[in-house]
Amino acid sequence: MLLITSRETRRWIIPKGNKMRGYAPHEAAAQEAYEEAGVRGIPCPTALGAFVYLKRRRNGADRHTTVDVFPLKFLFQADDWPERNQREIRWFALDEAAAAVDEPDLKTLIATFRIPPPTPGVAQRMVPVVRSRLSEVIPMLRWFQALMPSQGRFFEQFESHSALLVAGAEALAQLLQGDDIATHIRTIVDREHDADEITRDVLMDVRRIFVTPFDRSAITGLIGVMDDAIDQMNKTAKAIELYEVTSFEPQMRDMSGIIVEAARITAEAIPLLRSIGSNGARLHSLTERLIKIEGDADDIHDAGIKALFKASEGSDALRFVVGREIYSHLERIVDRFEDVANEIQGLVIDHA
Repeated sequence: MLLITSRETRRWIIPKGNKMRGYAPHEAAAQEAYEEAGVRGIPCPTALGAFVYLKRRRNGADRHTTVDVFPLKFLFQADDWPERNQREIRWFALDEAAAAVDEPDLKTLIATFRIPPPTPGVAQRMVPVVRSRLSEVIPMLRWFQALMPSQGRFFEQFESHSALLVAGAEALAQLLQGDDIATHIRTIVDREHDADEITRDVLMDVRRIFVTPFDRSAITGLIGVMDDAIDQMNKTAKAIELYEVTSFEPQMRDMSGIIVEAARITAEAIPLLRSIGSNGARLHSLTERLIKIEGDADDIHDAGIKALFKASEGSDALRFVVGREIYSHLERIVDRFEDVANEIQGLVIDHA
C-alpha cells in the first residue's frame, strides 16, 4: 500500500484532498492520488469507509474532518507530478502501513485489506500431476491414499478461480480506459478459458469425490456463479470487439471500478471458506460490501443509460443501441458477484 507524508507534520497519510467541482468524490480522490503521488489507477465509486482526523487551518485552529476512503487499483506511477518534491512516498506492506498511520480508523481500514492471490500459473496447475506420479513411484503411498476419504481440491480450485476473476476484472477495467484494447480483450478471453478448465475440474470432482467439504449443490452453485461472472466479462469484451468500440462513457469506467473491487472482495472471501466457523463475521462483512456495491452499480448503470440516451437522441441511434448493450453486460457482471455473495452467505448460515 502506498503512503505519503503530509507537507507540514511529515506524518504518514494516504493521498487525500478536498472535493472538486465537476468531479465525483471517487474521481476527486483519484486526482489527488495523481497530484500528490503521481499514481494513476482504477478507482471504485463506492467508499471503503471513512476516518476522522484533526485538520490544521491556516489561522492555526483545528477542526475535525471526515475523510471518505476509496480503493484504487494501481496501474502506474508517472515520471513527474505536481507535488513530487513536497512529500516522501513509500510502498508499505499492509501491516506496516497500518502501523505507520496515526488515525485509529484509518489503521482499521488498512488492516481489513487483504492481498488478492496471484493468478495460478503452470506450477500450480502441475500439482495434481506431480502427486499422481509420486504415488506411482511409491506404491505404499498410493495404497494409503486409496484408503483415505477424499475431500478433493475444492478450496484450491475456488481460490485459483477467484484469482482469475481478479485478473479478468483488471483487464476489463483497463480495456474501458481505451488503451491497447486488443491486448486486454485477449487477456480476458484467456482468463475465461482458464476459468472454464477449473470449473470442469470442480464438476468432475463433485461426481467422483467420496467426501466433500460442503453440500454438493453448494459447491456447484458457488463455482457456477463465479464462472458466470468471468463469462460475462468475456461477453463484454466480445461485444466491444464486435462493434469496434474504442471510446467509453465515464459511467462504464465507474462500473468497471466496482467490478475490480467486487473481484478483490471475492478473492479475499474465498480462502476464508476453509474455516467458516472462525471467519463467519469477516465473511458477513465482505458479502455485505458486495451487495452494497451492486446497488451502487445499478444506480451508475441507470445514470449512464440516461446520459447516453440524451447524447444520442435524434442523432445517433446506433451509438445508443451499442452503448446500452455494453452497459447491460457490465450490469450482469456485477449481478453475478452479488450471486457469489448470496452463495457465500448461504454457506455461512449452514456452517458457521
